[in-house]
Amino acid sequence: MSSPLVTTVVMTRDRWPELQGTLCRLKGRVIVVDNGSQDGTPDLVRRHFPAVEVVALGCNRGAVARNVGVRRSRTPYVAFADDDSWWEAGSLERAAAHLEACPRLAVVAARTEVGPDCRPDPVSELMRHSPLGRPPDLPGPVVLGFLACSVVVRKRAFEAVGGFDDLLHFMGEEELLALDLTASGWSCVYADSVLAHHDPSPSRNVGQRQARAGRNRLLIAVMRRPWRVVGRCFADELSAGPSGRTAIRQSLRLLPAALRRRRRLPPHVEAMRTMLERSGPRGRAGLRRQSGPSRARPSR
Repeated sequence: MSSPLVTTVVMTRDRWPELQGTLCRLKGRVIVVDNGSQDGTPDLVRRHFPAVEVVALGCNRGAVARNVGVRRSRTPYVAFADDDSWWEAGSLERAAAHLEACPRLAVVAARTEVGPDCRPDPVSELMRHSPLGRPPDLPGPVVLGFLACSVVVRKRAFEAVGGFDDLLHFMGEEELLALDLTASGWSCVYADSVLAHHDPSPSRNVGQRQARAGRNRLLIAVMRRPWRVVGRCFADELSAGPSGRTAIRQSLRLLPAALRRRRRLPPHVEAMRTMLERSGPRGRAGLRRQSGPSRARPSR
């Protein structure tokens, strides 16, 4: 059983064994967007899963691959999955019901369980305790970020703000999207009743990931935050050791493009973002943790 209101978009690159397991678990309409795999993934999907639509990009476009899948979808809501994540039976129906019930809701972030022992994802735990409150018409606490491998979005809202920004490529793209949706009057929430599973690959380049995370934090600050916050972010990276210095070097190359995208958050959204920063680790609910254990995808 699957919801006729939801299409699942799966982003992948050179991960056929993991993708095969994911596709065996997904129900309903599924679109796989391939980021230039060299292992024959598009042909393998067509051969083994003929009902799945495949979009082969021919190059690695990072998170923008999800934008392509959203454009190809014909349903009002889109669920994202990665090649190592999948949705619990009934969860997409519950997410669609939440979105149908609240016209201002743009994002339903799921509870995510990690690995064969189904341990709670730390980011889900942070979102559950968001300090941003829970308005009575919403199905859960308000957040300013999410895990892209376990979220359902309203297609109209996602496309209205431009989807994931290609400047970031990968890591941190969720936060920028959540900020832009909130600034445009939409709401993003965490819903404990919606469940996704994630069985991440153990391979990762920790230094590379830390540098990418730092780079994108800097770029998001330049694009949306006050200059005092930008300065603080650069100071934080300077004190973060080799990965922080790499993050600064990488961000400087992209700084002109980030400045062209600069658009300050409305005061109320900046206040929400500041509240998360001041409330400590438990309160940083909407802000996906760049080095969290559920994000092990150096090939994206």
